[in-house]
Amino acid sequence: MNFVRHPEKIRNLSNPILKKPSWIRVKAPTSKFFKLTNKILKEKKIVTVCEEASCPNISECWQKKHATFMILGDTCTRACAFCNIKTGKPGFVDKTESIKIAEAVKELKLEHVVVTSVDRDDLIDGGAAHFVAVIKSIRQLNSNCSIEILTPDFYNKKFALEILSKNLPDVFNHNLETVPRLYPSIRPGSRYYVSLKLLDNVKKKNRNIFTKSGLMVGLGESKNELYQVMDDLRSANVDFITIGQYLPPSPKHAKLEKFITPKEFDEYKKMAYAKGFLMVSSSPLTRSSYHASDDFRIMQNNRIKKNNYAKF
Repeated sequence: MNFVRHPEKIRNLSNPILKKPSWIRVKAPTSKFFKLTNKILKEKKIVTVCEEASCPNISECWQKKHATFMILGDTCTRACAFCNIKTGKPGFVDKTESIKIAEAVKELKLEHVVVTSVDRDDLIDGGAAHFVAVIKSIRQLNSNCSIEILTPDFYNKKFALEILSKNLPDVFNHNLETVPRLYPSIRPGSRYYVSLKLLDNVKKKNRNIFTKSGLMVGLGESKNELYQVMDDLRSANVDFITIGQYLPPSPKHAKLEKFITPKEFDEYKKMAYAKGFLMVSSSPLTRSSYHASDDFRIMQNNRIKKNNYAKF
């Protein structure tokens, strides 16, 4: 098994948690819909990245009965410096998970669902076949639901994309997370150009699929580095970029270098649109699946507008 783990190198620091500025505030979960979402997920024993990654938007999203399902267990074979998901040796793959998720999608009455996973370097296909099984189950039980997947990079998994391409979702998301210079300290088990090539290859498999990628800011990246990543993503014909503030889950995670202001996030948004993205979500609380359903519909409309404009 080819595990890519370096927890001893990146989680032995103690970085003080900085006080959040006024523009980063979230509400505590109180509504009955939050409790209903939680009840459905617990009953079916479904893991969500909302909980595992300590997402600041969990209250807002679950009140709308929106949850991001995390498949293939709750234990990752990598130890990225920014991530709160536990690292270790994963358990067996739950073959009934696809049915559970499809049923949960139906109970929550979702029109758009986001499915992600931990890295599974221990599996020969990185978990690609399991993604396909989940996509098939959701479509069988929820014919009108659009599907978005947020995948690992499938590093050294030769046939993963071939497996996935047999049943692609509506949106294929893979996050670059940060600029190339910071990969050795932030994503030591990953390679920037492997991630970029994955997105490029997905689009080549099916030019009609929407591709998407996300970045965290506040880790010490420069604006020019961020703009270069935007250019790289556009070279791979990526349609949608999300940009959000990095918030360290604990003092042992990667150090927060800076809180990015709302004005700067607006600058990033304008630049991204100028570079040709169909959809841009850029704000302090933006996360990969935050407002994913609404953003998907906007992206569809923007593609139609762009195609119509191209006819003239």
